Amino acid sequence: MTELTLSLATWDHDRAMPLHDGRISVPGVRFESHVLPTGKLFPLAVQEARFDITELSVSSYALQVSRGTSAYTAVPAFLSRAFRHNGFFARKGSGIETPADFAGRRIGVPEYQMTAALWMRGIMADEYGVNPASVHWRTGALDEGVRHERLELDLPEGMVVEPIRDGQTLQELLLAGEIDGLLAPKPPRAFVDGDDRIIRLFPDYERAEQDYYRRSGFFPIMHLVAIRKTLAEEHPWLPKAIYEGFVAARDMAVSRLESVWQGSANRLTLPWLGASMERTIATMGQDYWSYGYRANRDELDAICRYSSDQYLAARRVTPEELIHPSVRES
Repeated sequence: MTELTLSLATWDHDRAMPLHDGRISVPGVRFESHVLPTGKLFPLAVQEARFDITELSVSSYALQVSRGTSAYTAVPAFLSRAFRHNGFFARKGSGIETPADFAGRRIGVPEYQMTAALWMRGIMADEYGVNPASVHWRTGALDEGVRHERLELDLPEGMVVEPIRDGQTLQELLLAGEIDGLLAPKPPRAFVDGDDRIIRLFPDYERAEQDYYRRSGFFPIMHLVAIRKTLAEEHPWLPKAIYEGFVAARDMAVSRLESVWQGSANRLTLPWLGASMERTIATMGQDYWSYGYRANRDELDAICRYSSDQYLAARRVTPEELIHPSVRES
């Protein structure tokens, strides 16, 4: 077999780095490593398809699949997963107490299409009856810099997704009373710094997220691994080989985390790592960072439904369309 030299681009996840640094190898493949924060990586992936193998936002990927414009096919290695009840914020005194109160209000989100927001709007719809069209959305940088939608949106008439001006931030608008709440992928800086004018809708978000997992079985998929379609067509063995490489890298990361947890020296700078590990396994079981198509099909189907219901996808795609056929049974 002739060795392929392929560009590999992800952020520095512990479950990806073994492929970048050579601790895990993929037979027949040599990687050119690119480690980039997703804020830089995703626009390159969806606008230019710059890399042969790339971490990719599942929301942007589903949108492009629905439009027939994706240069990639995916394998069911989910590099980023994150519960999202922790990302609902409001301005103190706004009258917003639960996500149900977002209906009819002005709500900020860095990008309407971002996967974190896809999941939070899914929670709003499924559990609080909020239609995304009932919200006046403002988009832009959360608390610094400039941010724009990475893909053009095609929204129905009457739905409002309004960008803020470059130089403004959603945090500033929230504190000024120009918007009422936020769907945030991370806590806004003012909140972290102790500004009590910004409140979380789920103060005990860990319990809310555990309850959500028990009800739904979902640990929200944020990012997956995608391979250039032309490469998958030319080398049919490649998607399975790449998937198996990422499984091995995930297993290495989990094994190291378990050794740190069960050691006695607190090698990670986190006082209650053991308590967190024990709660995680008690709630989710040993396979808490699940890969594979069959184990995650229902969750992928929810993503497809949310993308369609939130006016992102041009049509309702199926989970089978997202994952390369050779790894659907892996």
